Amino acid sequence: MPADLAVIGLGHLGLPLAQAAVATGIATIGYDPVRATDLAAGRLPGDGAEGTLTAADIRRMLSGGFRPTGDPVELGRVRTAVICAPAPLGADRSLDLTQLTDATRALAARLRPHTTVIIETPVAPGTTEGVLRPLLEDGSGLRAGRDFHLAYSPGRLDPGSRTHAYATTPKVIGGLTPACTESAAAFYGRLSDKVVRARGPREAETVQLLETNYRHVNIALVNEMAVLCHDLGVDLWDVIRCAETKPFGFQAFRPGPGVGGHGVPQDLSRPPLPVRPLRMVELAQQVNQHMPQYVIQRAATLLNEHGKSARGARVLLLGITYKPDVADLEGTPAQEIATRLMQLGAAVSYHDPHIPSWNVLGHPVPRADSLYEAAADADLTILLQQHRTYDLQGLSVKAQLLLDTRGATPTGAAHRL
Repeated sequence: MPADLAVIGLGHLGLPLAQAAVATGIATIGYDPVRATDLAAGRLPGDGAEGTLTAADIRRMLSGGFRPTGDPVELGRVRTAVICAPAPLGADRSLDLTQLTDATRALAARLRPHTTVIIETPVAPGTTEGVLRPLLEDGSGLRAGRDFHLAYSPGRLDPGSRTHAYATTPKVIGGLTPACTESAAAFYGRLSDKVVRARGPREAETVQLLETNYRHVNIALVNEMAVLCHDLGVDLWDVIRCAETKPFGFQAFRPGPGVGGHGVPQDLSRPPLPVRPLRMVELAQQVNQHMPQYVIQRAATLLNEHGKSARGARVLLLGITYKPDVADLEGTPAQEIATRLMQLGAAVSYHDPHIPSWNVLGHPVPRADSLYEAAADADLTILLQQHRTYDLQGLSVKAQLLLDTRGATPTGAAHRL
């Protein structure tokens, strides 16, 4: 059965796009050989890649006509195809494009003339034209910009946000030709209240790069301020509260135990765009990557000040996802913090309403059923993520010793980062 749209890759980018399209009445298929079976049955695959979507959301999408599939033949029956396949960081800190190129080849083999192809996967500038365009053209025998439209649009999602919905978040479009841009803009105009046209795919790809690096650099600045203010005996959280009243030239960021999520800084010294690395971003990465170790140092100091050693201490990690109220462990600093605590000999447990099981160093971490009982029993509770369900006032009373890395507890109720 023909469809208006194929979303290729049903993860944290693809599923929200499919949800928005189905809600608008767009006939949508979702291509993902790994996740399609579970989704077609109304189940979440359990890998957390769906972000904030629930099984009930998936069932509503199915009732609205959404068709998950693992059959690539379906890709030859659509007017628009949006590729949202993941491109995670590899061991050398460069993007691993394997899943993205596999998805592109699957589409290319079935690509029909006049189809609009849009890339949403975060990639380095030049990838759409230099890597994906040749795959599409060689696999289809068609020419981009003449026989089919090709464009890039950076994914802009704020998982768990109640403020920034898909429709109210502007979409940036950069097409290979002006006609490509307009074709992609016509599609996104059905989903978003505002479409912003970039000069081309490279500019649109670089928008993604700038937005991601802006976040990391500013988090790194406030993380350094957190360390400085602790050394000076200054209340950073009060400093931020006052600073954010400035109506110009300042945007408030909060420190934390590290930076997780799917938007990661890219090493631009590697293909497909070998250029001089952004020094500010390199420094920001160093600062942010040090934060889990800083949390461990603060935890060990607190235990020592209360006559306890990290070895043998019972430590409860509270909230292990990378973002509040999102069942996603991508890049979460909790993984490194738990690993380092275990290496110091601590007995680590965790509580998170969104994560039913968790493995660290190849072993399951005990999950606390009763939060208050677990906090009362632990020598140290470390708040890593502030979920809405947490009663932090009550927690601060029950916990023997509480380290708050998010500044979420009442003033004086806990040791803040």
